[in-house]
Amino acid sequence: MTDSASQSDERRAHSRSDTDADANRGTDTDTDTDGGTNTNGDTDRNSRSNPEPSSRTVIAQGTFDILHPGHVHYLEEAAAMGEELYVIVARKANVDHKEAPICSAAQRRDVVGALESVDEALLGHEEDIFVPIERIDPDVIVLGHDQHHDPAAIQAELDRRNIDCTVERASGRDPAHEDELLSTRLIIDRILDRRG
Repeated sequence: MTDSASQSDERRAHSRSDTDADANRGTDTDTDTDGGTNTNGDTDRNSRSNPEPSSRTVIAQGTFDILHPGHVHYLEEAAAMGEELYVIVARKANVDHKEAPICSAAQRRDVVGALESVDEALLGHEEDIFVPIERIDPDVIVLGHDQHHDPAAIQAELDRRNIDCTVERASGRDPAHEDELLSTRLIIDRILDRRG
């Protein structure tokens, strides 16, 4: 077993819980426009984590529409950088750099949250993408290798908000074989080509 796989197994063994504490509070919920629910204004979560006070916390983020091996690689690499991996899934309202997602925010969050490398998946804030980052207070934010975000601009905003956190970029990965698709856009194009 590799060191990162062993680390990941140890992290999951001590950090998972079967329920989200907020879901057990009996609070009122409202439905958001992406099909998720908010609990008293908090972001939606799919959680298996009980972070330890001394653990290194990592955030990854993205749209994650039509999950593919490139997403899995990104999240596994991010998870290996710490003990707790939180994944912020973008709401449709915040996806303005490419086509709107096909799947609802709640579905995308749930699929990402089901991955072994992920301790908690939550929906991003509709108005201020830094709100969940402030709440989580991570040690590291890991950007995908091809994400449009400017690491220096993110670092400057973290510093302005007094969030002591570094920004890193994950590595890319080549397709494992000729037919492997590492892009949601390429998957959609192939579907349209073959079924359209």
